[in-house]
Amino acid sequence: MTERARPLLGSRVADMKAAAFDLIPEPSLVIDPDGALVAVNDAAEALFGQGLALLARGRFRAALPPESHLVMLIDRAANEQTRVREHGIVVNLFGQPPFEADGAATPLDDGSVLLTLHVRGALGVERSSDPAGLRSVVGLGRMLAHEIKNPLAGIRGAAQLLKTGAPAEDAPLAQLIVDETDRIRRLVDRMTVFADDAPMDLQPVNIHQVLDRVRALAANGVADGLGLKESYDPSLPPVLGDEDQLIQIFLNLVKNAAEAAHMRRDGQGEITIYTAYRHGVRVRGADGRTAKGAPLEVRIQDNGPGVPPAIREALFQPFISTKSHGAGLGLALVAKLVASHGGLIDFESEPGRTVFRVLLPVAS
Repeated sequence: MTERARPLLGSRVADMKAAAFDLIPEPSLVIDPDGALVAVNDAAEALFGQGLALLARGRFRAALPPESHLVMLIDRAANEQTRVREHGIVVNLFGQPPFEADGAATPLDDGSVLLTLHVRGALGVERSSDPAGLRSVVGLGRMLAHEIKNPLAGIRGAAQLLKTGAPAEDAPLAQLIVDETDRIRRLVDRMTVFADDAPMDLQPVNIHQVLDRVRALAANGVADGLGLKESYDPSLPPVLGDEDQLIQIFLNLVKNAAEAAHMRRDGQGEITIYTAYRHGVRVRGADGRTAKGAPLEVRIQDNGPGVPPAIREALFQPFISTKSHGAGLGLALVAKLVASHGGLIDFESEPGRTVFRVLLPVAS
């Protein structure tokens, strides 16, 4: 039982809560309504290398600049009386070197706020909106565009011929080939997606229609033989995005999940697609200051062997791949497309469970 949380909590039930507080794996701090630091857990002491007595010297809020994102996060939770989160906060506390973290602030019954930090470099890792090395791919993409479009025209023509003579039950598959070749051609026309000046045509898009399309493509291709499930929140509002690019984002993620699940080789491979609305989630823009809401969440989960620890920190960089013949451009492109939508991608991975999470803004 910890003494550090007792200034905040009393009684036997409170002691049990205090013990649970120490078991929270993320660094957690409690700030009272006057701005004083009144409790920290073991993870916070380990992060800052100091106990509560040293950390709490002086007023916690008084030690932070007025424009501090931590202060704004705490104030939002207290004023709105709801849990709020923000990604990419720069934390500069207690004389420690600055570091980036994802922050969550939760109002407590007594007016205090519980502040939890998810330090970058752990399992969930946000990536840069402009991964290093992507610019070198732009010239290659433009050079290949012409060569890709020529065979696409032949594939489309052959699919149309197959459709005219195909049995009724096969006609949808032939039409799927036609639709996909058209989509690839449009994507090739925008091979400058890696460039900063690539135009974006953002419109309200039904995310479940996008995911249903991705699911149909995967079920007839890379996910054949796998369990393919979904758990959707049907009340989600439209996402603000480019439909073709959203299909590309999630098709890449499902393809990677399928390849991982196939590696089990026991017939138990499984992929699950989740959607949810996360209140209070905000994503910091490229300027490092402006934060915009991105509450629409899509998660792609597989039960494969997991991402090797050696490449987790660089997973969204170009030319990083676990595949012997992979180019390592798929996730780099996904990260770029998500960032261009004003969203965020991160992941968690361990043997038997890998989850890629995409947060996107909604259409107003």
